[in-house]
Amino acid sequence: MNNASSALKVAAGIFLTIALITIVVILFVSAQEATKTAQNNFSDIQTELSQASFTVYDDTTVSGSQVTNALRKFKDREEFGIQIKTGKNSTGQWYGDILKINGTLTNEEYGSVSGSSLADIGNTWNEKLNEYVNPSGKFKAKVIKDNSNVVRGLIFTQTTVTP
Repeated sequence: MNNASSALKVAAGIFLTIALITIVVILFVSAQEATKTAQNNFSDIQTELSQASFTVYDDTTVSGSQVTNALRKFKDREEFGIQIKTGKNSTGQWYGDILKINGTLTNEEYGSVSGSSLADIGNTWNEKLNEYVNPSGKFKAKVIKDNSNVVRGLIFTQTTVTP
């Protein structure tokens, strides 16, 4: 009888140990999945924050003063260009880097840097030049992204006011 009692105690101990190990494994797997989900959410938030400074320029109408502010804000950014098309300069002038924007969005080179512009942003404040940006003028803004969905530049096109 003593042996049966001892065997039951050992069996109960083994059963409880197996149950405890099973619970720990289940909790570990659940925690691992929660960690992966949290990492994915954090990555999404990080991507949104990195591109948040460009959302104000995504297919919106901005003032000329916002255009010159964008020039000052992004002038030293690597692999980045800004093109401004004014009423007097419809072909536009690149500042920073010159981007390849010909063709379709599916083109592999779309949004890539093709060279560096030597244009002086001070020209945008000189009323005598074609590059002059009227602070009260209205510009249609467009964000340029490459095939990796990285923002590479901005294009501002002045809208004309019809009388």
